Amino acid sequence: MAAARTPQGDTGTGGSKGVKGSSRLSGPGRVGGSFRTVGRALHLPFTGTARGIRKATHAHGAGESGLGKLIELHGVNGAGDVMITVALASTVFFSVPTDEARGRVALYLAITMAPFTLLAPVIGPLLDRIPHGRRAAMAGAMLARALLALILSGAVVSGSIQLYPAALGVLVASKAYGVVRSAVVPRLLPPGFSLVKANSRVTLGGLLATGIAAPIGAGLQQVGPRWPLYGAFVIFVAGTFLSFTLPPKVDSAKGEDTALLAADEEHLHGPHRRPVKRPGLRTVGPAVTHALAANASIRCLTGFLIFFLAFLLREHPISGQSAAVSLGIVGVSAGVGNALGTAVGAWLRSRAPEIIIVTVVACVLGAAITAALFFGAILVAGLAAIAGFAQALAKLSLDALIQRDVPELVRTSAFARSETLLQMSWVLGGAVGIAMPLNGTLGLAVGAAIVGTGWLTTVRGLLGSARRGGATRPRVA
Repeated sequence: MAAARTPQGDTGTGGSKGVKGSSRLSGPGRVGGSFRTVGRALHLPFTGTARGIRKATHAHGAGESGLGKLIELHGVNGAGDVMITVALASTVFFSVPTDEARGRVALYLAITMAPFTLLAPVIGPLLDRIPHGRRAAMAGAMLARALLALILSGAVVSGSIQLYPAALGVLVASKAYGVVRSAVVPRLLPPGFSLVKANSRVTLGGLLATGIAAPIGAGLQQVGPRWPLYGAFVIFVAGTFLSFTLPPKVDSAKGEDTALLAADEEHLHGPHRRPVKRPGLRTVGPAVTHALAANASIRCLTGFLIFFLAFLLREHPISGQSAAVSLGIVGVSAGVGNALGTAVGAWLRSRAPEIIIVTVVACVLGAAITAALFFGAILVAGLAAIAGFAQALAKLSLDALIQRDVPELVRTSAFARSETLLQMSWVLGGAVGIAMPLNGTLGLAVGAAIVGTGWLTTVRGLLGSARRGGATRPRVA
C-alpha cells in the first residue's frame, strides 16, 4: 500500500502534495491556463500572419540587405494611399449626379493635378540635394500625409475648400516618397539581385497591401466618410516610424551624381568632361528615351481609361450590375493584370527589355482597337487587365534599361526623373478622359490612338537598340 502510494509524490509525504497539486490544476490554475490558451488562439492568426509576411519579404537575402524592410514600408505606403483614395472617390465622384461629378472631378484635377504637374519636375532635383536624409525624407512624406488625412477628414464632411489643397499636399508627399524610394532601392540590393527584380518585389508588396486595404477602406466608408481617413492617419503614422528602421546606408550618396535624360552623343561619351551649369535630362541614351516614350503612352492610356470608364460605367453600368460593382469589376481586372505583370517581370528580367516593351504595347494597342470595334463589358474588363499588365511589365523593362545603360553614378537620379515624366503623362490622359463624351466606341478609339502614337514613334528605335544589344551598354562613362 505504501509502495503504491509513493509514486504519487517523490517523498513519503508526496501523497498529500500530489493531492494538493491536482486540486491546483482543477482550480484557478486550470482557469488561468484556459485563458492563456484562448489568448494564444486569438493571437495566433495575427502573429502567424506577421511571421509569414516577414518570411516572404525577407527571403533570398532581402532581410540581410534591408530590402525586406523597404518592401514592408512600401506596403504601408500603398495601404495608406488607397484609404485616402476610397474617401476622396466617395466624396468627389459618387456623392453627386454624373454631370455634376464630371465638373467636380475636373475641378479637382485643375486645382490639384495642374499645380502638381508643375511641382513634380521640381521634386526630383530637390530631393537630389538631400541624399544624406533619405530616411528622414520618407518619414516626412509619411507624416505629412498623416496630418493631411486629418484635415481631409473634416473637409469630406463639410465640403470645404480645404479638400483641394490638402489633396494636392497628399499627391506631392506621395510623389516625394516615390522618388526617394526609387533612389533607395539600388542601395539595398541583395547579392545576386538585379535592380528590376528588386523593384518588382517592392512593387508587388505594395500591390498586395493595396488589395488588402481597399476592402477595409470600403468597409470603413460604410461606417462614415471620415473613417477611411482615420485609418490612413494610423497607417501613415506607423510608416513614419518604419522609415527610420531602414539601414543607415540608404542615406549614403557615395558615388552618385545627377542624371541627364535625353540622347546627346556629345555627352554620352563623357557627361562630365566639361562643366555643366544647369544639368538637364540628356545622357541616358536613345534606348532609355524611346522606352520612356513608350511607357508614357501606356501611362497616358491608363489615366484616360480610369476617368473615362469611371464616368461611362456610372452612366451605363455593366448589364445587371450597379455602377459601383461595374467599376469594381474593371478595377479588379486592372489590379490583377498589374500584379501579374509585376510577377512576370522578375521572370523576364534577363530578356531584351526593348522587345518586351514593343510586344506589350502592341498587345495593348490590339486590345484597345478590338474593344473599340466590339464594345462590350467583357472586352472593357479585358482591356483594363491587359493595360494593367502592360503598364507593370513595360515599367519594369524601363527599369532594366536604366540599369543596363545608365551607370550607377547617375542611376538613382534617372529613376527620379523618369517617374516624374510618367506621372505627368498620367495627368494628361486623365484630363482627356474627363473631356470625352460618354460614347464607349469613340472613347476607346481615342485610347487606341493614344497608345498607337506612342508605339509607332518608338518601335523602330527600340528594335534598333535591341539588335545592337550589348554593344550600346557602355555608352555613358
